[in-house]
Amino acid sequence: MRLKSVLAILLISISATSCSLYNKLVYRIDVPQGNYLQAEQVAQLQNGMTPEQVQYLLGTPMLTDPYSSYTWYYVYLQQKGYEDPEQYTLTVNFNQKGTVSDFNLDRPLPQQQDADIKPLELENNKSWWQSMKDFFSFS
Repeated sequence: MRLKSVLAILLISISATSCSLYNKLVYRIDVPQGNYLQAEQVAQLQNGMTPEQVQYLLGTPMLTDPYSSYTWYYVYLQQKGYEDPEQYTLTVNFNQKGTVSDFNLDRPLPQQQDADIKPLELENNKSWWQSMKDFFSFS
């Protein structure tokens, strides 16, 4: 009788921990949603820009203020794998003339890490055609 209760407790504990371990073994992709904001683009935003210039720079806003069309919201939500989602909100306010009066980013954007991506370089500066001829030559 005592052996059955120990085995039951052991079975329940193993099954409970295996469920939580199983979730970590499954690959989850990065999910970006909303307006993709880059630090370089936000740095180019200036007071006095027209709505067309802002839209050309940042794209169509995710939200506009329903009570006045003078406030645009650019919302960017990113969830990487099993990490908590991170939300960045850029608020752009326009004055009565229709130019940017002020803008506010709720927190700094992450810096791009393009250093890991390098262009493909051919050996000895050969053309791709010469490289293919060398690859398929049998001599």
